[in-house]
Amino acid sequence: MTSATHSADTVIAATRHWLERAVIGLNLCPFAKSVYVKEQVRYAVSTVTEAPDVMDDLERELRLLADADPDQIDTTLLILPDAVADFLDFNDLLYFAERLLGSLGLEGTLQIASFHPQYQFAGTEPDDIENYTNRAPYPILHLLREDSIARAAAAFPDAADIYERNQATMRRLGHEGWQRWMAGEDEPGKG
Repeated sequence: MTSATHSADTVIAATRHWLERAVIGLNLCPFAKSVYVKEQVRYAVSTVTEAPDVMDDLERELRLLADADPDQIDTTLLILPDAVADFLDFNDLLYFAERLLGSLGLEGTLQIASFHPQYQFAGTEPDDIENYTNRAPYPILHLLREDSIARAAAAFPDAADIYERNQATMRRLGHEGWQRWMAGEDEPGKG
């Protein structure tokens, strides 16, 4: 059971909205729509509040994804509504998450991507719009299958350009455009 301020239904609804509007709606990840439409995304809402406890949930979700039929669960969003609210703490957690992935022998099979409400790329200021490409309503560890990434990248010949395209999309939108788009008030590029 999650905290009173973060019911699992509320957390999943906010995450799905972000996924639909930002990730898929702005095409920040051209690979996301397929697994989303096929309902192959697992939403795992963690109830832990301390970073070390996240590792137990992460291990469980990594093992579950590795053992699952990809046609049923292709990717997992481990959502952490009550843990690692500070981005620097979240970044520290990523180091241990990668070590756990290796210790489970899952490097090369699975990988971990990260999203956070305060996400900040190196060399940027906290309010730079480019950071919003990786900003989510809650801290999220996105667990992905390497095979799925390879297939998607092969189908998307300009995969290496995604980062730059996403940065340009965010600069075009700006802060006000982003807020309108996420509120469902505007179409991208018309802000």
